Amino acid sequence: MLAHGLWCGHTAPMYPGTWAALHPDKPALVMAGSGRTLTYRELDERSARLARHLHDRGLRTGDVVALVSDNTPEAYEVYWAALRSGLYVTAVNHHLTAAEAAYVVEDCGARALVVSATVPRTPQALAARLGGVRERLAFAGAVEGYADYEAVLAASSPAPLPLQPHGDDLLYSSGTTGRPKGVKPPLPGIAVDEPGYRYVALFGTLYSFTEDTVYLSPAPVYHAAPLRFGGVVHATGGTLVMMERFEPEAFLRAVEEHRVTHTQCVPTMFVRLLKLPEKVRAAADTSSLRVVVHAAAPCPVEVKRAMIDWLGPLVEEYYASTEANGATCIDSAQWLAHPGSVGRALLGTVRVVGEDGAEVATGEVGTIYFERPEFEGAPFSYHNDPERTRATQHPDHPTWTTVGDLGRVDEEGYLYLTDRKAFMVISGGVNIYPQEVEDHFSLHPAVADVAVLGVPDDDLGERLVAFVQPADAAVPGPDLARDLTAFARERMAAYKVPREFLFRATLPRTPTGKMVKGRLQEEYAATR
Repeated sequence: MLAHGLWCGHTAPMYPGTWAALHPDKPALVMAGSGRTLTYRELDERSARLARHLHDRGLRTGDVVALVSDNTPEAYEVYWAALRSGLYVTAVNHHLTAAEAAYVVEDCGARALVVSATVPRTPQALAARLGGVRERLAFAGAVEGYADYEAVLAASSPAPLPLQPHGDDLLYSSGTTGRPKGVKPPLPGIAVDEPGYRYVALFGTLYSFTEDTVYLSPAPVYHAAPLRFGGVVHATGGTLVMMERFEPEAFLRAVEEHRVTHTQCVPTMFVRLLKLPEKVRAAADTSSLRVVVHAAAPCPVEVKRAMIDWLGPLVEEYYASTEANGATCIDSAQWLAHPGSVGRALLGTVRVVGEDGAEVATGEVGTIYFERPEFEGAPFSYHNDPERTRATQHPDHPTWTTVGDLGRVDEEGYLYLTDRKAFMVISGGVNIYPQEVEDHFSLHPAVADVAVLGVPDDDLGERLVAFVQPADAAVPGPDLARDLTAFARERMAAYKVPREFLFRATLPRTPTGKMVKGRLQEEYAATR
């Protein structure tokens, strides 16, 4: 239904070592809050020392290094140590419990584990659980059971390894619909200083990353897009400005202070920025911005339109996944002509498939597949889970894969997301997509956040329930529920209006904006 070409060419150098030789004192990374800076000379030398240490400890091409860290420069030292020595790097969400983090570290088969001492509880608890991980390093402080990161680097040679095969990431899904799944791509088959690494080739070209780029990263480095885009910045010689954590006014200060040219947000960040007082937004100097990218979660039409009205036609969107099985993209002008779309194919061919396995007609909703004929089978695999891998493939077309999203394509080939298949609700025989309902509430002044899901109903099969995090000035209770019901009835069909509103102080979103609806479903079931 929709096709685009292969990877874009890119001739720029591909790793920090080249930039260290050209611009050794240029900042490779700056922390937005503390101002702590890592130059290209330091990033190159320290990642080379760590790569040498891991090699001396027996790690070889295809082995895995796990990282448990908050947003800190050392995260990219570990990242580049892996990528310059043919290793996989698995960044682990430091908010996981010790048991959840241990599952990821054990499942990925990590032979080395690097942790930040500033992450509470998890490093110590992991040490007691992971007897099979022999090489353990801790930075930013001492942790029992781990070697000192700085001492290890000081004792290692700064000379690069004689061979530097390009490594890759082995990242885990956020687990919003089940246990996290490791996504293991084949290694690139190139040296670290050769062109061709897919994220640099694709996104570096798409968004014009160069030596002049100053990229603000407001999201946690353990997630796929923040980690990978930071790597693209370093591969193309720009400066990565990393926030310790997202806060809307601090974000605007960082843009102004560092003359940020590129950034990437998720829709919940857009909402928080838009809810700042008008005088705060009006006073912010955003004139340096060239590209504001968003992805990771669907963006309500009203929210995106407001961002374009504020910042101008520099808001870009791509639709992809941790699995990287395909991608679409759309710029502001295209989006204004096709509001709500996530664009046309950037990587692969979009196929929208019905329950019978056949492609549906234009405009009809179905499961989104990406066709990648350059692969003999699926372009990725779930680590240690061949059954889940096979389940992503179309039964008749093994090069077509899906991550379970639903959508439709219009007459011009623009893709529109509907919802995750796992979240679709069938109420009274009618399909309801909670994302559509949630979008209507996104900018409501009394709503800070909202999640809509289906719960069992004896009469309808399922009924809609809305979990609402009230805005600071809103008073939760029956009056607010009545106001929200009336608001919904003015904007959508009656069968889409939630039958029940439940108010919570916070809702369980991942830092990249994805709602963990499974947790809400469990909570609801426990009270019934």
